[in-house]
Formats: sequence, C-alpha cells, structure tokens
Amino acid sequence: MKKFLLALLVMLVFVTGCSSNNQSNNDESSGNTNESQDATNDQTTTEDSNILIAYFSKTGNTEAIAQEIQSLTNGTLVEIETVEPYPDSYSETVDIAEYEKEANARPEISTTVDNMDQYDTIFIGYPIWWHDAPMAVYTFLENYDFEGKTVIPFCTSGGSDIEESIPGIEAAVSGATMLEGLTANDSSDVQPWLEKIGILK
Repeated sequence: MKKFLLALLVMLVFVTGCSSNNQSNNDESSGNTNESQDATNDQTTTEDSNILIAYFSKTGNTEAIAQEIQSLTNGTLVEIETVEPYPDSYSETVDIAEYEKEANARPEISTTVDNMDQYDTIFIGYPIWWHDAPMAVYTFLENYDFEGKTVIPFCTSGGSDIEESIPGIEAAVSGATMLEGLTANDSSDVQPWLEKIGILK
C-alpha cells in the first residue's frame, strides 16, 4: 500500500511540473507575438522636404505630371496661374501664346510663394508653347532669386523636346544648379527620371 501511495505521489509531482513548463512556454510565445506587433506599428514618418513643384498647366497634362512628382517627393505643389485666364478655344490660345512669345511678354500672374527661401530644390513644369515655356512661367521665375538653389525643369509636349526651352529657363534662374529635365506625357516616366537625377534613392 505504501509503495502504491509513493508511486501515486511521484506521478502527481511529474504532472504538475509538466503543466508549469507548458504554461511558461505559452507565455513566452505570447510575449514574442506582442513584440512583433509593436515593431510593426512603430512606423517611421518623414518630415516635409524642402522641395517646391511649381507648374503651369492649361489642359491638365502638366498638372498630372506635377502631382506625380509631389506624390513621390512629398514636395509643395504650386500652380502658376495668370490673372487673365487663357481662352477655352485651342486656336485662340495658340494665337495668344504666339503673340506673347514674339513680344517676349510677361503676363501678370496671381501666384506668389511667400516662403521661397525655405526651398532648396525647385521643380518647374510647363507645356511647350512655340518651342518654349509659356511666358507666364518666366513671369514667375523672374520674381525670385534662385542663387544657390537646384532647379529641375519638366514639360509636356506633343512633339517638341524640353531642350528647346532650356536656354530660356537657365537664363531666368541665374545662379542656380540645373539638373536634367524631363519631357513627359505619362506619369510612369517620372519615377525612373527622379531616380536617375538622384532625387529618389
């Protein structure tokens, strides 16, 4: 009888020990899961970069490219708008653009950037009108000092290339460093270009 009771006592001690170990292992597993969840929720947020994307757009094509740049760089988006809007008629707009180009006009704009000093990198976007940027773009550029800044042009065009407009842009941003521009008619062109010129790593 004593041997039976002794054997029973040993079995009870063994079962109690196993139960304690299993509970300990379950607790450790739960702890690891919680740590993993905490790490997943600890996301890093990026502060605003010192990037400005200024653009002129008549039909929305250049605006779409500017918006894609903004989404990839987290820059500030600014539309260059004229005080006197261009007509809805394509042919009338073409005629006005030709006149402004030949007259080297500077159409009055309503757009201002009060804190230009805070931006180190400035994208300038526009459609190509008569082998150049619209004259309103020059109105905008000539209002600011770009000394020491990085200027990056981009354009949309049905047939011309951005190189036709580069001499005028360079002259308007004297003292700035100009990076390679982009002629884009599709948003998918933007990211590879930004990576190529070192804006995106």
